[in-house]
Amino acid sequence: MAKTNERPIIIKRRKVVGGDGHHGGAWKVAYADFVTAMMAFFMLMWLLNATTEKQRKGIADYFSPTIPINRISGGGSGAMGGDSVMAEEDLAFNGEVPDRATGAIEAGDSTAAAFAQIEEMLTGSGGESRIADDLLAHIVTRVTDEGLIVELFSLPEAPLFRPGTEEPTDVLLALTDVVEEAFSLVRNDVAVGAHVAAEPIVIARPSVWPISVARAERMHDLLRREGIADARFARVTGHADRELYGIDPLSIRNDRIELVLLRSDG
Repeated sequence: MAKTNERPIIIKRRKVVGGDGHHGGAWKVAYADFVTAMMAFFMLMWLLNATTEKQRKGIADYFSPTIPINRISGGGSGAMGGDSVMAEEDLAFNGEVPDRATGAIEAGDSTAAAFAQIEEMLTGSGGESRIADDLLAHIVTRVTDEGLIVELFSLPEAPLFRPGTEEPTDVLLALTDVVEEAFSLVRNDVAVGAHVAAEPIVIARPSVWPISVARAERMHDLLRREGIADARFARVTGHADRELYGIDPLSIRNDRIELVLLRSDG
């Protein structure tokens, strides 16, 4: 047989193993669990440092399976009217506790529950609201470190005060009645602040300061007449046009009243 100089052809077949061997993704799951545990640990450390003893007790009670937390009625029409079989006095109060004699809310573990209830009343966020839609359009609420801020502001076709004066319109009188009803649920101190829109530069004698002060004092007087005790007012302040809303300093939206329910839990 004749010899040939051709080399034999060798075919190599590589076997692919799934999961990339020891470079698989199992370690990522373990690492994610570790990071989650560390985040929970640092969150716990922060809570222990940033809360009071009463607040820590409230948090502990929330996670205790032996303490009933939910006080909200189901709204049923049966014999109990949707209430739980547990009586009101058996339920744990996490926040503000209604006074049985006056209906007011006393300071409890925190004011968060009371603020949430008042926000629902003033904004209709909890569903149906007894406040007319045209009044709801004037109200904005927000919770800050200082407390619950309720902002009442003018609209182009519905100002809170008569132009250039501290005389309230029917809109503000109606809003005052709504606010007093909500604020009567708590005993927190109240701060009143009035803001006004900027005036054109051509004005020879700016009046933003005296008008804002007069409007703050008028709002204070209106709330007192509605039934809020004078002892609850911590301050009454006119801010002039120093804290404008939006980019247009002349906008009527800058004409507003800020009412603050100050925090009482420490």
